[in-house]
Amino acid sequence: MDQDTMRRREAQCIQEQPPFCQAACPIHVDARGMISAIRAQDFSTAFSIYNRTVPFPGIISRVCDHPCQKECKRQEAGSAIEIRLLEQAVAQYAGNSRRKIKKLPAKNKRMAVVGAGLSGLTAAFDLALKGYGVVLFEAGECLGGRLWGIGDGILSPEILLADVQAVVDAGVQVQLRTAIGEAGISLSSLCDEFDAVYIGIGPERAVNAAMGLELNSSGCIRVDSSTLAASIDKVFAGGGLRCPDGQYSPIQSVADGRSAAISIDRFLQGASLSAGRETEQTFTTKLYTNMEGHIPAYAVRPQSQNLYSLEEAVVEARRCIQCECMECVKKCEYLAHYGAYPKRYVREIHNNDSIVMGMRHANKMINSCSLCGLCETICPGRLNMGDVCLEARRSLVIKGKMPPSAHDFALRDMEFSNSEAFALTRHQPGYAASAYLFYPGCQLSASAPEHVEKLYAYLRERLPGGVGLMLGCCGAPAYWAGREDLSHLTQDSFAANWLAAGKPTVLTACPTCYRLLKDTITEVSIETIWTVLAQLGLPAGIQGTDTHQPLAIIDPCSAREETLLQETVRNIVKTKGFPIEETVLNRELAGCCGYGGLVSVANAEVAEKVAHKRAAESPHDYVSYCAMCRDIYAAQGKRSLHLLDLVFAADLEQAASRQGPSYSDRHENRARLKTKLLRELWQEKVPEGQEKLAVIIPPEVALLMESRMILAEDVQSVIEFAESTGKKLCDPKAGRFVAHYQPVSVTYWVEYGVDGSVFTVHNAYSHRMEIVGDVKR
Repeated sequence: MDQDTMRRREAQCIQEQPPFCQAACPIHVDARGMISAIRAQDFSTAFSIYNRTVPFPGIISRVCDHPCQKECKRQEAGSAIEIRLLEQAVAQYAGNSRRKIKKLPAKNKRMAVVGAGLSGLTAAFDLALKGYGVVLFEAGECLGGRLWGIGDGILSPEILLADVQAVVDAGVQVQLRTAIGEAGISLSSLCDEFDAVYIGIGPERAVNAAMGLELNSSGCIRVDSSTLAASIDKVFAGGGLRCPDGQYSPIQSVADGRSAAISIDRFLQGASLSAGRETEQTFTTKLYTNMEGHIPAYAVRPQSQNLYSLEEAVVEARRCIQCECMECVKKCEYLAHYGAYPKRYVREIHNNDSIVMGMRHANKMINSCSLCGLCETICPGRLNMGDVCLEARRSLVIKGKMPPSAHDFALRDMEFSNSEAFALTRHQPGYAASAYLFYPGCQLSASAPEHVEKLYAYLRERLPGGVGLMLGCCGAPAYWAGREDLSHLTQDSFAANWLAAGKPTVLTACPTCYRLLKDTITEVSIETIWTVLAQLGLPAGIQGTDTHQPLAIIDPCSAREETLLQETVRNIVKTKGFPIEETVLNRELAGCCGYGGLVSVANAEVAEKVAHKRAAESPHDYVSYCAMCRDIYAAQGKRSLHLLDLVFAADLEQAASRQGPSYSDRHENRARLKTKLLRELWQEKVPEGQEKLAVIIPPEVALLMESRMILAEDVQSVIEFAESTGKKLCDPKAGRFVAHYQPVSVTYWVEYGVDGSVFTVHNAYSHRMEIVGDVKR
């Protein structure tokens, strides 16, 4: 992922977009942050946040016309937050915590600011902080302009004087009783004496005209709307001067003064006046905030006139919903697990991939995504973290920086499924060609091999032209692991077997196989068994009743975009007589069970969180058409069915309560299925397997091995290697041996005892350590 791609993807995530109130404020007061501090009863921090943006907090908190409240999302569930009253409470109770004035080093440029109202005061203050010499000209007797006419009931003289003193403290020279225009100093003389001029003296149109500035059709000064540049070079204007009568906005006047200060600073540095200023004043935020679930709540009314008590302010602040998006994080346990949101993850993954030397701390995070794409469906900006993580995995593999053990277990499982132990391609007995090719997939064959047998028999009975059988793995583990080399080899092997079978229509029982093969081998005609069964009619099987408890449909994440498949499955359940309940993460929002993307291999903690959350979505029994979904929810103690259970199971109660097979049994089930079909259906002689050592694995050790993803065959290999080579450690007191064996990337250790020709396993574990040299007995 290059820098441009990273930035484009970062921009798709809108979590860091400002909330609606902040975007609607011309000077972008961080009302959300201020209110968050009030909620925590930290008024000092609240004032610090407010004062960070507002130059005159005592004044603005009392006279602001608060355009922010008109955009407050809270009014969609109650009434808008009383932001101005909260600002006033902050200024009242923590206003003595004023910030220290920090100025940049002095510059050899001088500014003239005309008018000491809010606009002129802000421009003078901001320019002084930037290090410019500033002279403020005011025709009246004091600083503040029209603020003096507001009245003591709203703005007292004490507060006004205290706030405007900050301008003097910043080093601004003040010249009172100094008019500019016909009655005093001319604008041209100011332009001669100063490097730039800002005019903010109010809406006196006669004065404007006398200064020789162009006016618009409303009789106000004509300025560029984004830069405030007037018609005379190095003159800028804003505030009430450019507004029609009756539209005076105190906070807009402050914003104009600030914008003018930015423009003047750019003007003097020879920079573009307009570049990158799209969000400088009021703008429309891209933030999305879901109001679903927010209970209506209405504004607190102050007991005393126009001022909250501390307690009232806290209660009102706690009505704020703290606008944010986080929609994907709410739905995805993986995104929630790492405590941030996609924009930050994209940056972290890019940095992790770009490291030349050093530790790649984000590898585990990259490998913990199920790649299901739910985030893209939910995200207003359509950002897909699965694409980001898959690209990163592929890059790490190419660079040799993907730890081999990260996906070793899953890749070995895929290798087993595509080995002689399970892989098979045959025409239907008695046929020299196949019109169809049944591809049940490795996981259904591992979980319910009896259903594969029955379904294949039914397809042979009902479909004309011969139904061949192909056993194997579609290559999903390699695809998910970022192993494009293995993925392409697997796809090539599938395509070769399909061509050899005469290019039949492939019928898949696994939605992941269907999705992957359809996307990667486009020349293959492929259907799901469910659409075929819907056309053929269903075997009798179990029949529910209208009074039967509903079944909660679980759509696999790989079927999210397959609307026809989703509807077909629901029709099958209804045909079998069972009422249906829809869960939260279904159809276009179908979520992962924790198996996809090899999450369970790379990060068992995240996989467990995902499975646990999904298993709690409904009190009813689950039914899915993905074998792994069914088995994973069963492992959570959730009564779960595979859709084929409704078609072929003899006892639905038993089927719903069945635990999925262990990892070792999954291998055994595949191998036995192939052997049984070859012997019974194709009447082939299958050689007996190699005689193995007599190994006893107690139940508690078997559970430990399952949690550590260690197969019985791995333990068997370690003991066989140790006994044949003598490479083992002996504990004479315990009468046990410890040995290791590394079949591929992972080293397996087994602690075992020997009683004659019987070996009892007491412990087993694995790691990436490579043992160098001989182990002496």
